[in-house]
Amino acid sequence: MEGRASRVSLPFVGMIMVVLVQASSMVVTKMAMSDGLNKYTLAFYCNALSSLVLLPCPFIISRRSGSCPPLTFSVLRKIFLLALVGFASQICGYAGIDYSSPVLGTAMMNLIPAFTFILAIISRMEKVNWKSTSSQAKLLGTIASILGALLITLYKGPTMLRSPSPPSFVHPHRLLLLLSQQLNWVLGGLLLAAEAFLLSLWYIVQAFILKDYPVVMNIMFYLMFFATIFSGLLSFIMVREPQSWILKVNMGLIAILYSSLVAGVFRVTLCTWCLKKTGPVFVSIFKPLGIVFAVGLGFIFLGEKLHLGSLIGAMVIAMGFYAVMWGKSKEEEKTIEGSGVDGSLASSSHKIPLLQNKASSV
Repeated sequence: MEGRASRVSLPFVGMIMVVLVQASSMVVTKMAMSDGLNKYTLAFYCNALSSLVLLPCPFIISRRSGSCPPLTFSVLRKIFLLALVGFASQICGYAGIDYSSPVLGTAMMNLIPAFTFILAIISRMEKVNWKSTSSQAKLLGTIASILGALLITLYKGPTMLRSPSPPSFVHPHRLLLLLSQQLNWVLGGLLLAAEAFLLSLWYIVQAFILKDYPVVMNIMFYLMFFATIFSGLLSFIMVREPQSWILKVNMGLIAILYSSLVAGVFRVTLCTWCLKKTGPVFVSIFKPLGIVFAVGLGFIFLGEKLHLGSLIGAMVIAMGFYAVMWGKSKEEEKTIEGSGVDGSLASSSHKIPLLQNKASSV
């Protein structure tokens, strides 16, 4: 019993840390951009540092693994395309956080399973039987997630934490400020939804590449390398002020180090370990918990307030998320029963469906 409890408790703590790091990364990024850090230079420095950290991987893998497949020009071209999609999602994410808040960012990330499900059907990687309960759950969950995203983007509503009542007369400049804030919120929501869609497309393209070249760390290095080139070119075009490139010991430097090392290398490694230990369903159920962390951290460090529209929309997206994941888990159970494989946690991770695997690794 004690061994079984430890096998569950350690991944439980691990996933709490994964979700906390993801939410705190958005808060740190928001603080850095509010402090004056340019989002384009942030992307460049993060990608460059990640490339530097992953630089030894191709040399180590080529020496240790004699059976490593050759990196052909066709595979490299696909990785180049994958890096372009990933970089576009990164810029959309930074811009979306800049215009809105980490709460909206974490809520929109729950759209990834729904978008991945749609793209998997279009690319014929996912077979759907509309008469089965699991397919119907995935369809309803996808619709609910999209409706929740629209609600949280277009409707803010009153604040849940009441502020002092405003005066009866509102200055016209105040009205313009409120209108500008509302437009920024909508624009941020659209950019964050675009980020979720691009990440879903990134997972689909990545799945095709892994069939031809299943060397994950090499792919990650070349992805970061190409992303560094993309972000460098865009930064040189968009950032005209030389002082924007100067790094100081402030929140900007903390955001770069935190996003690259902690939210990047540490979070992905820990999430992969939890996935291996417990399977994709266990990892996926922690996803909506990021909204709770984002609300708390945003309130403490950014002075943000939770709006009614954000709360309702996040709840609808979370229900859609769980509906899609429930449908996928039912399909996995049928696959295991049909193949006669033992349905233990260890064996369930042997064949991981695309949607569960990719949704849980974000």
